[in-house]
Amino acid sequence: MSFVETEVREDAIWLWLNRPDRHNALIPALISDLRAAIAAAAERDPEALVLSGRGSSFSTGGDLGGFLDHARSQIELRAYADLLVGGLHDTILDLLAFPAPVMAAVNGPVTGGSTGLMLAADLVAIADTAFVQPYYSAVGFGPDGGWTALLPDRIGTARALAIQYRNTRISAAEVVELGLAAQACPGAGLIDTVNGWVADLGRGFAQTHQATRQNIWDGLRRETVRRRLDQEKTRFLDLVGRQGTLQGMKDFTRKRA
Repeated sequence: MSFVETEVREDAIWLWLNRPDRHNALIPALISDLRAAIAAAAERDPEALVLSGRGSSFSTGGDLGGFLDHARSQIELRAYADLLVGGLHDTILDLLAFPAPVMAAVNGPVTGGSTGLMLAADLVAIADTAFVQPYYSAVGFGPDGGWTALLPDRIGTARALAIQYRNTRISAAEVVELGLAAQACPGAGLIDTVNGWVADLGRGFAQTHQATRQNIWDGLRRETVRRRLDQEKTRFLDLVGRQGTLQGMKDFTRKRA
C-alpha cells in the first residue's frame, strides 16, 4: 500500500496523504512516496497540483511513535530524525519548484512540520473545523517544516514568534485572516472549492501561471529557503537527542493515548 494516493480530478492532479489510521503522521516511507508522487505529477504537466489528506486530519506532523522506536541510542535517533526532517524539507522544496500552481485542500488538523506542506501551496482551502498548531514546545523539538524558515515572511516575525512561544492553536478562520489560506469552508465543500480554482486557472494561459510561479519561486528565493530549512534541521537534530526531549515525547504520547 502506498502512503500517497494519486488521483486526476478535472485538469488537476490530487495527491492524498494516505495514513489515516495515524492521522497522516509523517514517517520516512510516507515522505518517500510523496516525493515520488510529486515528481511523477510534474512529468504529466497538470493545470495544478493539489495536496490533501485521507481521514480526519491533513497531517499531524512527525509520528512520535517513529521517533520513539528509534530512540535506543542518540546516534540512531538522530539518524532517523535526519532522514525524516531532511526528507520533509526536500519535499517542501520540491513543491516550491513545481512547474504548475500548487494548492492544498486542508481537510483537518495540521500540526508540526506538516504545516510546511501547506506553506508551500499557493492557494489553500481549509475545512472550517480544521486548525494549525506547532506543538514543538510541548515536546521539546526544534521547529521544522518552515515554521521559522517560511512562516515569518508570511505573517510577520512577531506573530510567528508569539504563535510558537505560546503553542497557539490557530482556527480555520484565523488561518484565513492571517493570509495562510484563501478560504475556509465546510469539509464537504473542499473539493468543489478547489475544483473551482482549477477551473479559474483553465480560463487563463497555463504558460502565464507557470511563468508567474517560476518568477516568484526562482532559484535565489528557493536557495534562501533551503538555507533556512537546513538551519531548522540542524537545531532539530541538536534537540531531539537530549534526555529532556525524549521524556517530552513520552509524556506527550502518554497524554494523547
